[in-house]
Amino acid sequence: MQSRLAEVNTRILSGNSLHERMTGTMTVASELGFDALVYDYSPVPFDQEGELIIPGAMVCNTPKDWLELWCDEGYYHIDPVQQVALDRTSPFIWSYKPEAETVLRQAMGQQHAPVSSYLQHHQMAHGVTVPIHLPRGGFASLTGLRSGNTQVALHDLQHVLPHFTLLAHVLQERLYPQLSKSAHSYPVHLTRRERECLKWAAEGMTSSEIAERLKRSVATINLHLTSAMHKLGAKNRVQAVVRAVHYRLLDN
Repeated sequence: MQSRLAEVNTRILSGNSLHERMTGTMTVASELGFDALVYDYSPVPFDQEGELIIPGAMVCNTPKDWLELWCDEGYYHIDPVQQVALDRTSPFIWSYKPEAETVLRQAMGQQHAPVSSYLQHHQMAHGVTVPIHLPRGGFASLTGLRSGNTQVALHDLQHVLPHFTLLAHVLQERLYPQLSKSAHSYPVHLTRRERECLKWAAEGMTSSEIAERLKRSVATINLHLTSAMHKLGAKNRVQAVVRAVHYRLLDN
């Protein structure tokens, strides 16, 4: 296992960018029998109403319209694999084939038909997903997709499950430092000054006190706070602070 871990680390670390590391991961995954990879990351998986937030995603070897469908057209919200992943801590094998006895058999409903039809049409009806629950409520997952005969595919996936799980956690360790610092990972983008003003507001400071600390006018401070409120859809300063904390925008 130690030699396998060292090998995986070396191959993923061969690139510096996120894309290069995903490509290195795909090379290892293809040797395990996978045809495509999907990696999702969100520092906050749910909004304040409990609805799923579309995560940041990276893909390898998926159909060209994958990101558009999952991230822009809302397939992510009706993808039962993602819904199961959020409720689990252990890796799982899944299949959209009706004859397959996997976790999806109980989770599937009519609302999932577009996702099921798409994956079966593109011959990517089987796979493994590794859920990764992160510190402070973040969530990531790595999914490997493959084609083939149902029984053969599920047998092969069972065999490579431990190796793919190791691969997922190594990749997460390598990507997380870069992703956690990316403003694009968050559902709302606040400027540095907006975050700063909200942080002091969270400490109970008035606009005058924040202005004195930051050596800015009260009007400027109010402008930053009002802008932050609008971006967060908040009715007042208190609600803006609560939502900023929920979305972990004040962590840094």
